[in-house]
Amino acid sequence: MGDLRPFLRRRPDGRCRLMGILNVTPDSFHADSRVDLRTAVDRAMEMWSSGADWVDVGGESTRPGAEPVAPDEEMGRVVPVIEAIRKANPSGLISVDTRRVEVARAALKAGANMINDVSGLRDPEMADLVLEQGCAVCIMHMQGEPGGMQQNPQYEDVYNEVYATLNETAEALIVGGHDSGLICLDPGIGFGKSLTHNLELLHSRRGSNYSILWGVSRKSMFGQLLGRTETSERLAGTLGVAAHAMFEGIDILRVHDVQAHSDLLTTLATLRPGVDL
Repeated sequence: MGDLRPFLRRRPDGRCRLMGILNVTPDSFHADSRVDLRTAVDRAMEMWSSGADWVDVGGESTRPGAEPVAPDEEMGRVVPVIEAIRKANPSGLISVDTRRVEVARAALKAGANMINDVSGLRDPEMADLVLEQGCAVCIMHMQGEPGGMQQNPQYEDVYNEVYATLNETAEALIVGGHDSGLICLDPGIGFGKSLTHNLELLHSRRGSNYSILWGVSRKSMFGQLLGRTETSERLAGTLGVAAHAMFEGIDILRVHDVQAHSDLLTTLATLRPGVDL
C-alpha cells in the first residue's frame, strides 16, 4: 500500500482527509450507514469515488447504551466485507472499527490498513498487535463502556485529561518502536462526554502533535445543540463542525456523508487558498 503516513495528515491544500463510515450492523445509530455484504462493496466504492481517503468498516455498534457483540459475530460481519472491498479496490485504504484483538488481527489479514480502536488500546494485546504488525492505528478516548458511558460523565478538565490519556498511550507505542506518523488520536466526541465536554474539545485547536481525527457525524450533540432529534436532520450541524475542523487544522473527519463533506472542503479550500493552518 506504500507509505500511509501522508494519509493520516490533512491534504497539502488544507482540506481534512475523509473517512467514510461503513457499518455492517443492524443497530448503528444512523440507519443510512448500515450495510450488508451485498451492498457494502457498492457503498465503499461510492465513498472512494466521492472523495473518501479511508473506508472504516465496523461490526459492533458502540452508540450510547449499545450491548456488546460476541467477537465471533463481529468477525463474521467485518471480515467478509473487508475481503470483498479489498478485492474490488486493491489500493483503497481501509480501517477496521473494533476494540477486540482477534477481530483486528483477522481484519488486517483480510486487507485492512488501520485499526480504529474506540477503547483506546485498553487491551494490552491490542497494543502488542499494533507493534507486531506495524500498522496504522487510531486511538480514541472513551470514558467508561458504551452501555453506560453517557450516564453523568465527569471530568475536572476534559481537554487536558483526554489528551493526556491519548498522548500517554501513543508515547507507549513509540517507546515500543512504532512510527509516530502512523498514529492518529481521536478525542471521542460523544463517548463518555456531555454536550459541554464535547464543545470544549471541539473549541480547542489541537491537543497533540499527532494526527487528529474528529468523529462528530450526525451525533446526538446536534440533537441537544440544535433540537434535531432525528439523525436525518443533523447534516447541516455536522458540516458546520467540518468547516470549523478544516480551519482548526484537524487531519481526518470520520463521516457518513462523504460527497457533501468533500464538496464543502473543496469549496473552502478554493475560497481560502493557502490559509495558514
